[in-house]
Amino acid sequence: MDFNLTEERSMLRDMLGRFLSECYDHETRQKLLAEGHSYSEEVFAQLAELGVLGALFPETQGGFGGTGFDLAVVFEELGRAGVIEPILGNAVLAGHVLAALGDASQQKLVAKVISGETVLAVAHSEVASRFDLSHVQADAQQVDDKITLAGVKTHVIHGADAQFFVVSARESGGPWDEAGISLFLVPVETPGVTVEGQRNIDGTSGATVTFSDVELDATKRLGAAGQGFAAIEAAVAQATLAVCAEALGAMEAAKTLTVEYLKERKQFGMPIGKFQALQHRMADVLIEIEQARSAVVNLAGSLDKPRALREREVSATKNLIGRVGALVAEECIQMHGGIGMTGEYALSHHARRLTMIDHQFGDVDHHLERFIALKSA
Repeated sequence: MDFNLTEERSMLRDMLGRFLSECYDHETRQKLLAEGHSYSEEVFAQLAELGVLGALFPETQGGFGGTGFDLAVVFEELGRAGVIEPILGNAVLAGHVLAALGDASQQKLVAKVISGETVLAVAHSEVASRFDLSHVQADAQQVDDKITLAGVKTHVIHGADAQFFVVSARESGGPWDEAGISLFLVPVETPGVTVEGQRNIDGTSGATVTFSDVELDATKRLGAAGQGFAAIEAAVAQATLAVCAEALGAMEAAKTLTVEYLKERKQFGMPIGKFQALQHRMADVLIEIEQARSAVVNLAGSLDKPRALREREVSATKNLIGRVGALVAEECIQMHGGIGMTGEYALSHHARRLTMIDHQFGDVDHHLERFIALKSA
């Protein structure tokens, strides 16, 4: 199998990498966060104009990509630059759920997502759910053509920036059942919706969203009643690939910063990169990053496989990325010494982002257990 990028994906990677290297850096991101902004609206609009969001959707939905390899190319570059703009929860998660389940009227929002006019967010995780996608206790009750929605959703990615939420709620079954979960499209200004924004350790935006007896028309349901789990699981598989590719980009950036530091920092009259012990540690980092790249490539090619095979690859890749990400972050910081932990230095952001990625969509331990369970099924 040829794993080389197509000409179109190479052009996309080069264009995005060039734009981010010229317009986005650690100082710019730190200034945004210090001023209380969750992201740069100007940069986000430029990314949309360049077609970065369109690359995450197939042509049938108004984009020009949408495959696993398209997601991997885009998010590796975003991770390399440390981008915090609302792309993951907006285009990859909510956008794909809406495209998969929305009717003709609802899918018009997908075009606005691609153009950067609208930001969506998926409100699915709950306090007691941990990483289990089927655990939903938020409640939806239908009477005639009206639905009453109640529940609290946590760790909503880009939730404080969204104009619409894709909300999961249970219409039937028990709290752990896959069947019975429905999805609803809820505008943020709907009475009864309360958004409490928060900043994650890596500077990205999140929120806790409370739905207090929110009344909706039945037309706000996405797809059939009680049949939303498969769409959530498929979207999370894509989002897991995205954050794994983003982690790969962050690892590459951390490696580059460390190699440069080893060449510049001198001790006993010579660059510390001349010391054999540090060379051996750096060699281990390089090998682990290449192993992570192979895992991301494998997952990118597995998104269209049958569900059982796809989910095994999701868990195998997420487990490996979590382990390698921790090793790379720790080794790079130790080889830098104290400077590696300072907020003024870009390595600290990549280390925090790698830590955050390990806890998004399931950590190392969760996916090891899940892989074993899926393998045994």
